[in-house]
Formats: sequence, structure tokens, C-alpha cells
Amino acid sequence: MADVRLRVLSLGAGVQSTTLALMAAHGEAPMPDVAIFADTQWEPREVYRHLRWLTLILPFEILIVTKGNIRQGLVERRNTTVGRVASIPWHTINPDGSHGMGRRQCSSEYKLTPIMHAIREKLGKPGRAHIAPGAVEILLGISRDEAQRMREPRQRYMVNRYPLIEMGMTRQACLRWLDGHGYPRPAKSACIGCPFHDNDHWRGMRDNQPEEWADAVAADKALRLGEARGMRAIEFMHPQRVPLDEVDLSVDNRQLDLFGNECLGMCGV
Repeated sequence: MADVRLRVLSLGAGVQSTTLALMAAHGEAPMPDVAIFADTQWEPREVYRHLRWLTLILPFEILIVTKGNIRQGLVERRNTTVGRVASIPWHTINPDGSHGMGRRQCSSEYKLTPIMHAIREKLGKPGRAHIAPGAVEILLGISRDEAQRMREPRQRYMVNRYPLIEMGMTRQACLRWLDGHGYPRPAKSACIGCPFHDNDHWRGMRDNQPEEWADAVAADKALRLGEARGMRAIEFMHPQRVPLDEVDLSVDNRQLDLFGNECLGMCGV
């Protein structure tokens, strides 16, 4: 395997990747050459505020990249390749009345792809220029309690590494580390309208971030406009499959991926 030429921290600005970045700054984790934040342009305000704070205190470069505005793509019924297939796995009611869920392509399109493009620019290897196998080490902020999210990289030139798992750290251990060093606890890093939010998250948004709640409600309503444009299934943001502002949020639930949508380990950390 070739020597590592570039070490990249995949920065979601959530609890785990923030802890990993700050541990690197303290010399307690591998030091990246660059941290890359892939911006869907639909993150909560608190995430962008936290990201700005990180750019001021971390001793390495934070590169912010984007593949476009995922919310705009939702409204315009297109993905990043200008296709009509939705990249977000909405909860659906099919024409026969059965329930389903769309394919999860958003992590790949809005997270992984722009990160790979940025890596190629850093290496001076545009397009499909050859990069030696193992030349890029990707540091991923996934903790021991989320080890099921570990994946082999799609590109041969990339090697995924999970320092928090190597150190046996759970999400709670990350929070204790942040608290012990006097650092703020990050908000959850995920799109405002992510279909994998649980009811606790939706209630918190409704009660504490009314502008973001209103934005999610409006985006959810926009999903049903697709029926007039040839969409066969009726799409919803919430698994109860009713308009978001009509959902019963009093029930405690956990979103489970029952439809084989692979998590690429790029969101929510």
C-alpha cells in the first residue's frame, strides 16, 4: 500500500467529529492535513454557528465544499445530476396503498461526492487522474456505539480510519471529553428536513427553532406537489405519512432504516 499523502478529517460538525477534531488539536488523535465540511446548505443555524467557531480555534484548515442546495433540489424535483429521482429517502404511500421508502442517495451526492472532488483538487489529480491506492486517509468521527456505520471506502485510493473506535470512545464519552475541556456541546448535524429525525428531534425543533420548523413544514408540503409532475408515490417527511404539522409528536420513537438504505457515515456526526 502506498504511503499516505493526505489525511482528511470528514467534519460534520456534530458531537463525534467535533470531538475528534478537538482531540487532534490537543495531540490526542491523528492530526489531519485538512478537515472538509460538505455543506448541503440546509443545516440548522446552530450547526453553521458551531462550524464558524471551529474555524477560529482549530490549528488546521477547514475546507467547506458543496454540491448545491438540497432543499432547492427537493422543491425542483431534481438531484445533483439533474435527474428526477429524489436523492432523499422520503417515506412513501404507493399507488396500491402500501408503504415504502425512497433510496438514500443524499449522503453520496451531497456529502461524499464533493469531498472526493476536494481531495482530488488538494492532490492536483482532477477528473479521473490516477491516485495511488491508500494515498488518502479519511478520519471519520464514528464512535464505538455506532460501529455498524463503519464502511469500506468506495475508492481504492481512500482508506477509512475510525480513531474514536480505536480509542474505545462512545458518544457519551465524547460529550464527557467536551465537557471536561470546557467546550460547547454541538447541535445535531443533519439536514433540517432529514426523514430520519425521531420525534424528540422534531419536538425540539417545533418548540425551540420555530423558523426551522416552519421551513421543514413548508418543504414537506412541497413534496406532494410532485404528484402533478408524474410522481407515482405520495411522499412525506415523517414515517407517520401525514403532513408534518399534523404528525403526533407525543409518541417516543426511533427511526430505523428498514429499507436497506445504507448510511455512508457522513451525516449526523
